[in-house]
Amino acid sequence: MTQERQLGLAQLLADGPFLEILADAGYQGMGAQTGGRVLTPPHRKFKKNAPAWCEERHEQQRKTHSSRRIRVEHGIAHLKNWRALARHLSRREHMSDIIQAVAALLSHQQTATLGHDLRT
Repeated sequence: MTQERQLGLAQLLADGPFLEILADAGYQGMGAQTGGRVLTPPHRKFKKNAPAWCEERHEQQRKTHSSRRIRVEHGIAHLKNWRALARHLSRREHMSDIIQAVAALLSHQQTATLGHDLRT
């Protein structure tokens, strides 16, 4: 959230085109700042003795958010497995180019694997 505040990301999202961004719990509260563009897991309001229906609703909302966000988490995990990113010691200015190249290679690899699986 500190980085978001320094860059003014909330203001950019609020003023720009409507995008739905699935974020983790670390961005709690950013949805209100961006007009609902950032979706975070539901915040737990009941601490003790919550009604059963409330617990079930909270769990269902959490699972729904998690199942939508799993694609993002898998993508991040794939990027972290690339040695060029894990051991990046050169200038940060080149990092965005490296990430785009790795993402393109990963996308190509997954497409080729999918094509191979369909042929067999």
